[in-house]
Amino acid sequence: MVDVFSGRLLVSKDGRSVDPEEALQNKVVGLYFSAGWCSPCRDFTPVLCDFYTELLEETHPPAPFEVVFISSDHSAEDMAGYMHAMHGDWLALPFHDPYKHDLKKKYNITAIPKLVIVKQTGEVITDKGRKQIRDKGLSCFRNWLEGADIFQNFSS
Repeated sequence: MVDVFSGRLLVSKDGRSVDPEEALQNKVVGLYFSAGWCSPCRDFTPVLCDFYTELLEETHPPAPFEVVFISSDHSAEDMAGYMHAMHGDWLALPFHDPYKHDLKKKYNITAIPKLVIVKQTGEVITDKGRKQIRDKGLSCFRNWLEGADIFQNFSS
């Protein structure tokens, strides 16, 4: 993920700036393209929250997984409101970062919500993260981990 977010900062749910190199190193990353005005997004976000919480708080050691939200909200205030109301404790690309347009192009985002699961290099493991979480729950993470080439003592 160093390649994908090189030279950029991410923000946490509480507004802190986060170095992506530290936060995303050796993790499977879900790029979550979403917006608060989008009803299918508001429908899926709580499902993603539960998935994220189970992987990070209810497994020991915590699963090597992180979500980065890329907003399609209409304003920074809308994005912040959506994050505070519905999101898990994951990261986001700042609203005003024009890089979100490059990411949408790179990952061929034509509709939201879209959860693209990527390796450390930014290479796609699957662009069907949302469907896989809905269909398989936590068990899909093991497949992502195998596709990510990350060594980890993860057991679910």
